[in-house]
Amino acid sequence: MTDNILTFSLTVFTGFFAIMNPIANVPVFLGLVGDKSEASQRRIAKTASITAFFIVVIFVILGKYVFDLFGITIPAFKITGGILLFYVGFEMLQSQKSKIHSQNDDNDDDGIAISPLAIPILAGPGTIVTAMNNVTDGGFIHIGIVVVIFAFMIYLTYLAFTLSNMIIKKLGNNLITVVGKIMGLILAIMGTDMIVVGIKLAFKI
Repeated sequence: MTDNILTFSLTVFTGFFAIMNPIANVPVFLGLVGDKSEASQRRIAKTASITAFFIVVIFVILGKYVFDLFGITIPAFKITGGILLFYVGFEMLQSQKSKIHSQNDDNDDDGIAISPLAIPILAGPGTIVTAMNNVTDGGFIHIGIVVVIFAFMIYLTYLAFTLSNMIIKKLGNNLITVVGKIMGLILAIMGTDMIVVGIKLAFKI
């Protein structure tokens, strides 16, 4: 039982880290708020992190009810979610910023924090799919683990955003690009695995 929980926790953490990638999102954060004061950057990072956390947690807790409401089957969700994750990972491998992570020109602090930082950069479709995929056929323990690990990832992202200037100076854009490509590969593999599992469930293989 303990081994299963540890394996599940590691899988969840890897999935969240690949899709959210705090280090690779640092240039995006600076691109949006680099001209603002340090206090404003911290406030924006905090608002974006808290907003993203609650959005994903709502989907994690209410995911099964959403499935029942719209008649969504788990195999269909896994196949569609796998295609989406593969697409995002493929774009990352091509050094393209995913179209899912679009930006806008809103200069308002709260506006930037909510969109595009919280939605869709931190709590985008890929993050929601990753979270829900891990709880669709799990119990309350699995839901709790997903929420705790996502909270930890949000905290890491907040730290990365608040230390963004130092991270850029220490690592440089080239190393951050390499990390992004590695995460893209992991994400594409996870997407493929979701598709395979979905097909097996659909055809009872």
